[in-house]
Amino acid sequence: MAYRNGSFIFFMSEQIKQTKSGFAELGVNPLVSSALETLNLNSPTPIQAKSIPVILAGQDLIGVAQTGTGKTFAFGIPLIERLAFNKGKGLVLLPTRELALQVDENLRKLGNKFGLRTAVLIGGEAIGRQAQSLRRNPHIFIATPGRLIDHLKRGWVKLDDIKILVLDEADLMLDMGFAPQIEEIIKQTPKERQALLFSATMPLSILKLASLHMNLPIHIEVAPQGTTVERVDQEIYVMRKEDKYIQLEKILNQFNGAILIFARTKHGVKELTKDLKTSGHKVAEIHSNLSFNQRCESMAGFKNKRYRILIATDIAARGIDVSNIELVVNYDLPDSSEDYVHRIGRTARAGNVGKAISFATPNQGKDIISIERLINKKLNLTKFAELERSNTRPTYSRYGKTSSFGRSNTSRSKPNNFRRK
Repeated sequence: MAYRNGSFIFFMSEQIKQTKSGFAELGVNPLVSSALETLNLNSPTPIQAKSIPVILAGQDLIGVAQTGTGKTFAFGIPLIERLAFNKGKGLVLLPTRELALQVDENLRKLGNKFGLRTAVLIGGEAIGRQAQSLRRNPHIFIATPGRLIDHLKRGWVKLDDIKILVLDEADLMLDMGFAPQIEEIIKQTPKERQALLFSATMPLSILKLASLHMNLPIHIEVAPQGTTVERVDQEIYVMRKEDKYIQLEKILNQFNGAILIFARTKHGVKELTKDLKTSGHKVAEIHSNLSFNQRCESMAGFKNKRYRILIATDIAARGIDVSNIELVVNYDLPDSSEDYVHRIGRTARAGNVGKAISFATPNQGKDIISIERLINKKLNLTKFAELERSNTRPTYSRYGKTSSFGRSNTSRSKPNNFRRK
């Protein structure tokens, strides 16, 4: 069921259900459908089922879907079909280098079958090498806003032939301060082009952007914004800050699969990585202080299981597409509730089950309530989780370990300032 509201057309999320038909029934060209089958893509996800016919019809679209539900191919399949059988080029804007590389990897799997070339324009790579890819006359530009602006100023990229513009994770781009650059980029694209916005959350700022640069977009939500992945078991441990590391070690010993840990700061990631390596864990880290090559090495090592544990700041919350992550640990709660959704969306992907454990201190009750309101769900709280007692005390204090001269931090105490309203 659809209804019109101002400059948008909304589809009610409760009406959206996963289709049992294949991509051909969505209007996808038989040649493209056949190519998808060779990639073992036979059944569209809900966001794909609702988005693909709209995009193939040439309409602007705002798509809201929880992370891990196939948003890349929701715009990628119709993007490739339209460019393969019609003239013109596509532009996909993303907030981070990691996301750009992952989108490029997915689009090339399908696009190569139709002779479509991509160019990835991101910071951290030699701009001369990117210039070489531009000389091959790519059909699709996949870019972060800052680096694309660099190429535009040098005159190496022209956007006057863009037929389809995609803003992926658009809310994050605005949060990261890309709004002026996005405005500048959009102004250099033709007015007569299709615009697509995708994200797991859709704040008012995105709708304002859409009203200025989109033509009566269809707004599709396959789940209310803020909805978390369906098969993830979520739990919050409330404890003192100094108890976190001991509890983390205990949790790591309870799981055998790949584990993703989020810390709030770059320094926190670095120090936590150092301590876990000292404890014998196979750990990699990813944050903005690392070079692009270092971040790629960490990601590749985590994907090929050379590292069992990856510790990251929120730079990776929407930039990790790794299958079979068993556990996500929020060592620190994120600064925004929306980032919680993206963090835990790294597990329980593609129909798998997963676990998400978050650590909170007694004074973070408001943060927990904010998360619960966003996801519309009460979370399981374990107040001051039991820690294994030991007669031996570690000799350093980082991340909750006690000093050799200090009082043991493994004892429990009742919280007196944590209340759920």
